[in-house]
Amino acid sequence: MADAPHIYVDADACPVKAETAKVAIRHGLAVTFVANSGMPLPRGPRLRMQVVSGAFDAADDWIVAQLKADDIVITADIPLASLALKKGARVLGPSGKPFTDDNIGNALATRELMADLRAYGVGGGPPPFTPRDRSRFLQSLEMLVRQSATRP
Repeated sequence: MADAPHIYVDADACPVKAETAKVAIRHGLAVTFVANSGMPLPRGPRLRMQVVSGAFDAADDWIVAQLKADDIVITADIPLASLALKKGARVLGPSGKPFTDDNIGNALATRELMADLRAYGVGGGPPPFTPRDRSRFLQSLEMLVRQSATRP
């Protein structure tokens, strides 16, 4: 069996910190929450906080530097998701939708398009986070962790 994955959470604006902790504790996995400042977090034996500088992309850079293949990254940041995938990590958005090699190109293109539209005053931010998103996230993270346990 492969080594257990480490879970890295891009924590600054993450709405599923408690859910991530719940799944990790159930499976005995380590989680590192990475942010530009300290914040209240769920407590657990293998949960820790990593505060990085306030520099642009400091949290992303720190996470990518730590990653090993099959680690899990929780983020809504599409460029971070792309970098993590290139290192062989599995990436899950807070709404429970995985980023994969098959969909990351479209996600990056959509991100760029939306940034252009916002520059022209069209469109807004992401849709509101819903209970359905939270439920989908829990199911998706549980599935990723179980898949990790069955990999050779």
